[in-house]
Amino acid sequence: MVLHAQVPNGFGLGSLFETFLPWAGLCVPVLLAWAVVRRSRVAAVAVIAPAVAWLSLFGGVVVDKTSAGGDLVVVTHNVGEANREPGRTARALARSGAHVLALEELSSKTTPVYERELAANFPYHSVHQGVGLWSTYPLREVEPVPIMPWTRAVRATVHTPKGPVAVFAAHLASVRVSPAAGFATARRNEAGRNLAEVVRAERLPRVVVVGDFNGTGEDTALRPLTSQLRSAQGEAGAGFGFTWPASFPLVRIDQIFVRGVSPVSSWSLPATGSDHLPVAASLRL
Repeated sequence: MVLHAQVPNGFGLGSLFETFLPWAGLCVPVLLAWAVVRRSRVAAVAVIAPAVAWLSLFGGVVVDKTSAGGDLVVVTHNVGEANREPGRTARALARSGAHVLALEELSSKTTPVYERELAANFPYHSVHQGVGLWSTYPLREVEPVPIMPWTRAVRATVHTPKGPVAVFAAHLASVRVSPAAGFATARRNEAGRNLAEVVRAERLPRVVVVGDFNGTGEDTALRPLTSQLRSAQGEAGAGFGFTWPASFPLVRIDQIFVRGVSPVSSWSLPATGSDHLPVAASLRL
């Protein structure tokens, strides 16, 4: 657990291990139970090592760090192309209290539904190849960000009452599991590096990067991006905030990252009909 970044990423094994890294803590009760069965004091004492390792990595995550306040509420949600109730999902998101809403996996059929249902709450919006931004504040300098052969990301300046904020919404390439390639993350990693270059070149001091990253904040392969930013959930959340699959969340692959602003609170929203949970954060500008 402590040396997770050193796990070789051949066949994507490093990324796979880091995706489920929090669950490595399950070894602690298993080993403790085995020590009791064996009636071994040495084994019982040895369990302290993985327990300390897990706490050193995630002890701060499980503590509730949320507080009240904030100037800007951001919500991001992979709404699911196969979502059979986009209208219900849109209405739930309209009630989320978001000032800025990012949606991923929009389709040509569902985009008009979201545009219609969200129009009353969000007068400004822009959609580019399945990724969209909705805002209660004016959106300026909106442009697609080609992180892959197709866009899958958008950048906009949100003009809040406290000044401009650069907001990026992205949907990195999905990962695939196959006998030949293993946990295939090459296309996702390339998209992450491309997005990292654009974020690094951003001139506005206040930056928010949200979306479906198909990877966790602990994934070393995404470090070119995550090393520039701070996780809203890690800094101001309560627990791991797992988002996928929505029916029984095991990992957090939907993220809100920031630079130049302070997360006040971070939380997950109820299921909407997508296979992902929406996530939200309140930010102090």
